[in-house]
Amino acid sequence: MKIIRVGLDVPVAKLFDYRGDAHADDVGRRALVPFGKKTVVGVIIEVATASAVPHNRLKTALRILRDEPSLAAEDLRLLKFASDYYHHALGATVMNVLPARLRRINAPRQIPACYALTAAGETVDLDKLPARATVKRRLLALFKQQHIVDYGAIRAVAVTAPAALKQLLALSWVEAREGAVPPPPAHTLDTTAERPPLTAAQSEAVHAICAQLDIFKAFLLLGITGSGKTEVYLHVIDAVLRAGRQALLLVPEIALTPQLEAMVRGRFPGASITSLHSGLNEGERLDHWLAAQSGQARIVLGTRLAVFAPLPQLGLIVVDEEHDASYKQMDGLRYSARDLAVVRARQRGVPIVLGSATPALETYYNAKNGRYQLLTLPHRINAAPPLIDCISTRELKLAEGLSPRLLAAIAVRLERGEQSLVFINRRGYAPVLMCHACGWLSSCHRCSAQLVLHLRDRHLRCHHCGHQSPIPATCPECGNAELAPVGQGTQRVETALVQHFPRARILRIDRDSTRPRHAWQTMRRQIHEREVDILVGTQILAKGHDFPHLNLVGVLNADSLLYSADFRAPERLFALLTQVAGRAGRGDAQGEVLIQTEFPQHPLYTALRSQDYAYFARNLLAERRQAGFPPFVYQALLRAEAPKPGAALGFLAAAAHTARTLSQNVTIYDAVPAGMLRLAGRERAQLLVQSDSRSELQAFLSAWHAALADIQPSRARWSLDVDPLEF
Repeated sequence: MKIIRVGLDVPVAKLFDYRGDAHADDVGRRALVPFGKKTVVGVIIEVATASAVPHNRLKTALRILRDEPSLAAEDLRLLKFASDYYHHALGATVMNVLPARLRRINAPRQIPACYALTAAGETVDLDKLPARATVKRRLLALFKQQHIVDYGAIRAVAVTAPAALKQLLALSWVEAREGAVPPPPAHTLDTTAERPPLTAAQSEAVHAICAQLDIFKAFLLLGITGSGKTEVYLHVIDAVLRAGRQALLLVPEIALTPQLEAMVRGRFPGASITSLHSGLNEGERLDHWLAAQSGQARIVLGTRLAVFAPLPQLGLIVVDEEHDASYKQMDGLRYSARDLAVVRARQRGVPIVLGSATPALETYYNAKNGRYQLLTLPHRINAAPPLIDCISTRELKLAEGLSPRLLAAIAVRLERGEQSLVFINRRGYAPVLMCHACGWLSSCHRCSAQLVLHLRDRHLRCHHCGHQSPIPATCPECGNAELAPVGQGTQRVETALVQHFPRARILRIDRDSTRPRHAWQTMRRQIHEREVDILVGTQILAKGHDFPHLNLVGVLNADSLLYSADFRAPERLFALLTQVAGRAGRGDAQGEVLIQTEFPQHPLYTALRSQDYAYFARNLLAERRQAGFPPFVYQALLRAEAPKPGAALGFLAAAAHTARTLSQNVTIYDAVPAGMLRLAGRERAQLLVQSDSRSELQAFLSAWHAALADIQPSRARWSLDVDPLEF
C-alpha cells in the first residue's frame, strides 16, 4: 500500500499522509480524504512508500479522482515556489488556485461547452432576420463562419449573446456538443486580420522578443501612453501561436479585460481565446480553466490569479501595466503576480514581456542593470504627446474644487464638440461631514477613518469596512443643525459641473456608478459614440482606455499623495498622473492636461510636464539608495491584529525578540501601529524586517515563520507579507 501526501485547504504548513492505492502518475490529482469528522477534497503532492505517522493512525483515502483534471508537474513546481517564497501553507496555496467547483465534493465534471451549427441553421438567411435581432444575426454569422464555436467566443460577441444563444438552441439552428473545440494546427491559424503598420521602434521590439522565443528572457517594454505597446504584444503572440504554443496575457483590472479580449479576438479569429478573472461565475471559471489546461485555449487573458492557469504548451507571458499594485494579492497568499510571472517564465524557459509607461522602480532597476532587456517606444502613434501644465491653486478661490482656468478650458472643448475628463481619485460627495460649531467629524466607529458623504444615497459610508449610517439631522455632539461637507468627491464635482454647464452631458464613472452588471460596458459605448461631453471619474478611467474624442484632462486634488509617509507614494502618483494624462489627445487633436496643485514647482511635476520618466526614476532611485529602501534592500512585514489595543503590539514584541535570536544579518525594526490603526473593529500593528540579501532574508523568514507558532498563545491574528507594497 502506497502513501499519498495530500495538500488540504487548511492554514497548516504540512502535508497529510493517507493510505491509498496510488502510483506516480497520481501526483497532482485530487483525492477525497477524511479529515476530522468531515470528508474533504485535497491534491496529491507526493506519493511515498513510508510515512512518519504510525501505521495504526493512518487513515485511508476514500477515492482518487483519476477521471478529473490534474495539475501537471510544472504547475506544482510554481505553486511550491510560491508557497516557499511567501511562506504560505502549500495545501492552502494549491487548493486556492483551483476553480471553486474542483474544491468541492461531488463536483460534476465540467467540459468546456461548445456549440455547432445544424443543417437547419445553415439554411437561415441572415438578411431575413428582424432588424432588431442584431446580436442574434452576429452570433449566427459567427457560426456560419466557424461552424463549431466555444462558449468564450460566444460571450465575446455581446453581453446579451448567451440569451441569443438560447434562442438559437430553441430554434434548432445550433446544438450543444460535448468536448472542446480542438485547437487548430499552428499553420492553419487565421491571423490575417488587418494590422496597422509598425513603427521603427515597434519593429525593433518585436524582432528582439521573437529572436528569443525558445529561451527564458525578461523584457521591459517601456513605452509612453499611446505608443503601441499592445500592438507589440499582438505581433509576438502571433509568432507564438504559429509555433504551436500558448500565450498568457495578464492585465491589472477586470475592467480592461473585455476590451482587450475583443481586440485579441479580432486579431486572431481562428484561435481559441479564454479569460480568467473574478468576474466569472463558478461554471465559467471552471470551463475557462479547463480550456487552458487542455490546450484548447491558445491565448489566456486574465488578472493576477491567471498567473497560475495551467498551460501545457506555454510559450510566452505578457504582463501589461506591470507597475500596477493590483498585481499584488493583499490577503491570504500575499503574492505578486508580476514577480511570479517572471519565475514561471524562467521555470518554463520562455520569454516574458513586462510593459508599462511608468515601470515599477524595481523593474526599471533590473533593466538598467542588465537583468532585463530594455526596449523603448518613445513616441505616440499618429498623435502628439499631450501638453501638460500645472495650475497653482495656492491663492485661487476654487468653485467646488474647480479653478477658473480649468472651467474655461472645459467650455472651449464643449464649443468644439470635444470630450473632457475631470479626474479626482475620491468617490462619494465629500470625504467627511463636519460640524463647524464643535468640530465633530463623521468618523467610522470601526476604523481609523472618516465616513464619506454619499449625498444621493443619503448615507455616510466607510470605504474601508463598508459600514454605513444615515446622515444625521443634527450634530451628534452639540445638536447643531448646520452640518457641512468638507472636501470634494466625484459626486460633488459632478453636481458642480452640472451647475456650470447645464447643457453638457455629464457622466460620472467610479466604483459606485459601475457597480450594476454591464454598467461599465454601457458607459464605454456612450463615450465612444460621443453621447457624453464631460467625464468625471476615478482611477477606473486611468488605465488602458482609448477615447479618441477626449482632448482635455483636468486633475483635482493631486497633492494628496505628494507627502504621504509611504516611500512609494511619489512613484504611485507619477504613474497615476502619467496614465491619466495619457487619456488626452489620442485622436487627431493634441491633448491638454491641467493639474491643479499648490506646489507646481515640485520636482515630480517638473518631470511630469517634460514627460521624462527616466529623469524621475534616476532621482528616485538615488533617494532610495541613500535611504536604504527597495530595490536596494529586501523586506518582509509581519502584520498583526487583535480586538483590543495592545494585544497586536504585544505579539509583535515577542516576535521581534524571537527574531533577534535567529539571525545577525537581518535588520529587525521595532513593532509600530499600522498606518490605519483600527480596521473593521480590530487594532492593527506591524513589524518590518529587511536585509541586503534576498537569500539571507528568505533563510531567516523560514526559521522565523516556524518559530512564530510557538509564541505564547495570543488573541492576535498574524500574517507575513514578503515584498510588501503597503505599510
